[in-house]
Amino acid sequence: MLVAAFTWGDLWRLALAVFLFAVGLSSAYLLVRLAGTVARVSAFIRGAGDSVIPVIGKVGGSVDRVNGQLDKVDRITDSAVDAAESVDTAIRTVSQAITRPVQKLSGFAAGVSYGAADFRVGRDWRHAVEAGKEAAARREIDLADELREAGT
Repeated sequence: MLVAAFTWGDLWRLALAVFLFAVGLSSAYLLVRLAGTVARVSAFIRGAGDSVIPVIGKVGGSVDRVNGQLDKVDRITDSAVDAAESVDTAIRTVSQAITRPVQKLSGFAAGVSYGAADFRVGRDWRHAVEAGKEAAARREIDLADELREAGT
């Protein structure tokens, strides 16, 4: 007859075998679940790549159109600056053309006024003419100074 002797060491080995078998089954289950998760993440990344690439293309096209519009705005502002410079040049030319005759006319009026006043006081024609010429020259210089100060 065969008598099987079952000892505590055998029980320990049996418990360890059952534990390792359960750990192996659990690990296999977790690996299968992890593989499913990895497959879903891969599918998500592929889908995101498929949908992001056209968006990037559209954004690139939009940036190109915006750059084109900015180029147009740049040309417009350059034209506006050129026009403003042309207007400034025209105004300066007209101002210079008008300024000199106005200075002469103002000097002439001041000279006549001072000359007449001097003639009334002194009854000397030559002295009155000299006083008028000096007053005219002073008025022209004063007006030129006033215009220069007004321009700055």
